Amino acid sequence: MTHDDCLTVARAELQLARQLIQDEIRAYPTPISGCDAQFNHLIGLRGSVAEALRALEAPRFVATPRTPAPGAGIESR
Repeated sequence: MTHDDCLTVARAELQLARQLIQDEIRAYPTPISGCDAQFNHLIGLRGSVAEALRALEAPRFVATPRTPAPGAGIESR
């Protein structure tokens, strides 16, 4: 298995988790009070999963001596 395979599995699992959490939120009994710890936990989990998916998709800047900061341009030699 390659790292690309692992990332594909990670994305699929996170997407599944997002859907399961969303389904649980949708089926949550109403009315929901603002201090409902279980519901608030689900909302927090939903945000964490969304952040993890965004992190997997976001390009990462890796500083090098030729490009020490984002937007510094690419020096050619």
